[in-house]
Amino acid sequence: MENLPIAPIGRIISNAGASRATKGAKVELSKKLTAIGEDIAKEAVAISRHSGRKTVKASDVELAVELKN
Repeated sequence: MENLPIAPIGRIISNAGASRATKGAKVELSKKLTAIGEDIAKEAVAISRHSGRKTVKASDVELAVELKN
């Protein structure tokens, strides 16, 4: 899958308190967040299918996050 866009990742890093971040740092965080997001999404899809639905709901994502932690 394609990684998350770099610009929002830069804002996330800025919001965390960094005054500057290298492109490499942004790319690396983008890769990691994409992987984490895919894992959570896969779990949420499994939860929705287990419930007999094709649609993933916010509650499925919330439960998937809880199960991953």
